[in-house]
Amino acid sequence: MKNRLIALSAALLATTAITATSLSAETLRWTRAAEALTLDPHSQNEGPTTTLMHQIYDPLIVRNMAGEMEAALATSWAPSADNPNVWVFEIREGVTFHGGEAFDASDVVFSLNRAMQEASNFKELLSGVVEVRATDDFTVEIETEGPNPLLPNNLTNIMMMDEGWTVENGAENVQDFAAGEDTFAARNVNGTGAFVLQSREADVQTVLTQNPDYWGMDIFPMDVTEIIFTPIQNPATRLAAFLGGEVDFVQDVPVQDLERVEAADGIGLGTGPQNRNIFFGLNVGADDLERDNVEGENPLANPLVRAAMNIAINREAIQQVVMRGQSDPTGAMLPPPVNGWTPELEEYPAYDVAAAQALMDEAGYGDGFSIQLDCPNDRYVNDESICQAAVGMFAQIGITVNLSALPRAQHFPLIANGETDLYMLGWGVPTYDSEYVFNFLYHTRNEGRGSWNGTGFSNAEMDEMIVSLSAETDLEARDQTIANLWEMAEAEMIYLPIHHQVLNWGISDAWSTLVDADDQVKFKYFELN
Repeated sequence: MKNRLIALSAALLATTAITATSLSAETLRWTRAAEALTLDPHSQNEGPTTTLMHQIYDPLIVRNMAGEMEAALATSWAPSADNPNVWVFEIREGVTFHGGEAFDASDVVFSLNRAMQEASNFKELLSGVVEVRATDDFTVEIETEGPNPLLPNNLTNIMMMDEGWTVENGAENVQDFAAGEDTFAARNVNGTGAFVLQSREADVQTVLTQNPDYWGMDIFPMDVTEIIFTPIQNPATRLAAFLGGEVDFVQDVPVQDLERVEAADGIGLGTGPQNRNIFFGLNVGADDLERDNVEGENPLANPLVRAAMNIAINREAIQQVVMRGQSDPTGAMLPPPVNGWTPELEEYPAYDVAAAQALMDEAGYGDGFSIQLDCPNDRYVNDESICQAAVGMFAQIGITVNLSALPRAQHFPLIANGETDLYMLGWGVPTYDSEYVFNFLYHTRNEGRGSWNGTGFSNAEMDEMIVSLSAETDLEARDQTIANLWEMAEAEMIYLPIHHQVLNWGISDAWSTLVDADDQVKFKYFELN
């Protein structure tokens, strides 16, 4: 199963090589719109945060820039010959943390148990784990509730921490980001990664330098010796910094400026489909919404209203006007590289205001209603502009939308705390399997699952089927369960998909890399030309 999924993801991932001279050949100046939310590696399962963590910490298994799984802090992994419910991981010897502490199996046990805590955004990835145990200093067994063929795929973003350092500094518990908690681990790091944190002023600048004792010095190119990360939210300012030679690598070139970048000397542009789709989530579970003008009932709980909103979204207009052609309109809640995707899932209803209004009339909301749309303004490509367009589209069927656009540090807790009725979210699938989407977005929100299900949706039959995916070893039966789940999910329509996002990376001519479909930059793979 492991080899099949590696081959599948590698074959389907569209990666584009980009070669592009920086002022200092070994210093790479990096910018993107979004900053890491925290330095606690188990707190936020969120793209920009995980990307920064990948420079400082290591997981047991890593995906390279082509999306293929490679050995990291585990040198090998395989099911146990004695127990089909156990995976055995051989741990890399001779690894040290940045503080000089030796890394061994006890740190793996500690880290995985920590990542399973309720406040961790990674707990769904380990929801079927019964026990993590060290059988010697460099062997770890992970026992699951049943045979779990996908367990290695779930470990590529779960970072390993030093147990002694974490305990000594009172950071055993994962930071509760949604509750506004501040902890030692949210502000300090001690990883085994390729780069060491030298200085950090959140939202201003983070400086990392190459770890001279890195275990992978002779395995990875390691041409980057210093990273200067400066988040720049404003697209025009970000572009000016790139065109002016102030930065070497831009992770999100503004779509309206792609032609300027392509025409410029000394820099290159790489474009590729991203493993991420953008959608609206609807609070269907509440008896009465907090931020609407309908008393005593929830209009979003009515499937006719949800269907009306779905066909009121003009996805082609968003693609052409807002995204400048840099998106793929979709009706699917998963991107094409993911196991379970089918062409049929991509289909979406034609934009039809008259038909949408008829559905509103049939639902008893012919005169419309008002509601608040919560949207990030610094996370996805043109996120606030997409929401602004949707406001006008919903208005055509009588739904008056009050748009609240916030930085993602304030936006994401609204979803985590169930404080939003209608919201934008983007979702990538780093495991390349539908189970990841169902576990986080469709399963009833309870201990261990459903942490990003802000819709209030709960279906006991679907929950049971979702849980079964982690232990089903019959691939044909498993794929059928996934197909059945998607059929049920599409009927429920608790999410309104908009499009698959497209990546546009810019880089100076001194460097070469691949455009990673996960948008997960790992600078140890970058090479000097």
